[in-house]
Amino acid sequence: MSRTSPHEHFRRTELSRRGLLRTAGGLTAALALGGATVATTAHAAPTTFTHPGMLHNAGDINRAKVRVAAGTDPWLSGWNKLTANSHSQSTWTNRATATIIRGGDGQNYSLLYGDIAAAYQNALRWQVGGTEANAVCAANILNAWSTTLTTVTGNADRFLAAGLYGWQFANACELMRDYDGFDLAAAQEMLANVFYPLNNSFLTNHNDACITNYWANWDLCNMASVLAIGILNEDSAKYDQAVTYFKSGAGNGSIEHAVPYLYTDSDGYALGQWQESGRDQGHTVMGMGQMGAVCEMAWNQGDDLYSYDDKRFMKAAQYVAKYNIGDDVPFTTYTWGTGQSCAQSSQTVVSASSRGQVRPVWAMLHFHYNRRLYLDDKYISAMYYDLVAPEGGGGDYGSDSGGYDQLGFGTLMYAK
Repeated sequence: MSRTSPHEHFRRTELSRRGLLRTAGGLTAALALGGATVATTAHAAPTTFTHPGMLHNAGDINRAKVRVAAGTDPWLSGWNKLTANSHSQSTWTNRATATIIRGGDGQNYSLLYGDIAAAYQNALRWQVGGTEANAVCAANILNAWSTTLTTVTGNADRFLAAGLYGWQFANACELMRDYDGFDLAAAQEMLANVFYPLNNSFLTNHNDACITNYWANWDLCNMASVLAIGILNEDSAKYDQAVTYFKSGAGNGSIEHAVPYLYTDSDGYALGQWQESGRDQGHTVMGMGQMGAVCEMAWNQGDDLYSYDDKRFMKAAQYVAKYNIGDDVPFTTYTWGTGQSCAQSSQTVVSASSRGQVRPVWAMLHFHYNRRLYLDDKYISAMYYDLVAPEGGGGDYGSDSGGYDQLGFGTLMYAK
């Protein structure tokens, strides 16, 4: 089977926000110095897509493989979390079905998120451990869903299903794309025909609701799905759609709307209030994983959204981490329009609901900001090391859907 050669790309801590193009051999920043191309919303997809190039690149995979084989922590601890998870066993049997329902009567979406977790985890075991049985299992799961699933439906929550499981499914496919037993074309077609239309509908119409009605995570998971499908299918238009929305989209998932207020705390750390901070901390921490996934996938294609708008996302992650490790944070009253009429609603305090919730989203952020960029990420680091590490994945954080909102295993795949 063919395999993309491992390669590492050296980046400055601040990459151009515009026109980042990947060439076959590395990263080139194309700086437009005049004319309309310098608009902040301008963007160009990579001229050549890098594979694997979503949540994990070839360097990530090779590093995990070498470190686990050597028995080195923390990679070994992350690997042990993976191999202990029931979803990572090569005996997993897919439950592919034609129609997935989330919201309303007849919900069955746990079939999909459980199988995606199994496909992803088996793919990781194959990539890192080299076990053929895991590759066969992952390929069988993905092939079954790719040739069976025709409809994602339900009430408004169908858009959550389309977003969350679209980007996750595409990520499992990306890990398997060069495996002979995996039907890449079938997966590409299914994602484009079943998931993308819902992703696109939500980002353009927001279920006919007031533009501020839906929380940031709704936009973010659909942005992540569009981005992941763009990478898997080498579809530049979809890739550009997602990156442009991150920078300037009308809904709450775009960076300025997701992080509406900025502060500096008494120790001099920049903080950013997250759009869902007055709602609860479970969904707020979920947002770190959803925006983190968008940023990591874009990074592996040469776009530095992590640092976009003066590292606005890092400021939000510091804010969320600081509050969830038990420290106080500032809060500005957040007011928005709801429903179709945009009836006003407000939150006046940061919510303590679910405070300290553990989700496997922090390794990605810590190892990017602290170890790639060498920045002081005091609160992110504390959240990761004190509350989360080593990270597991779907199946390790409860049986409901929230435990599957992120693919996880960041200790294994991101530690540096």
